[in-house]
Amino acid sequence: MLRKIHADYAVSISDLKRNPQSLIDNAHGEAIALLNRNKPTAYIIPAETYEALMELAEDIELGRIIEERRGEKEQAVEVQLDEL
Repeated sequence: MLRKIHADYAVSISDLKRNPQSLIDNAHGEAIALLNRNKPTAYIIPAETYEALMELAEDIELGRIIEERRGEKEQAVEVQLDEL
């Protein structure tokens, strides 16, 4: 079975155990695929990349909420501020 690896670098768990910081440094901020029996089991990414992905996921979720509420706008009842 062919599997696509979403990283330019791949290491075994054994290699990672030997010197994890060296592997991270040598990847120069790129993702590293962690392999177990030649199958990707995890990806190691820089903290900044992870944080950016989390912000992007939050933005996507907020966009979904906006679109959902935009569809509810037709059911809204208009009121004046002093009526509240």
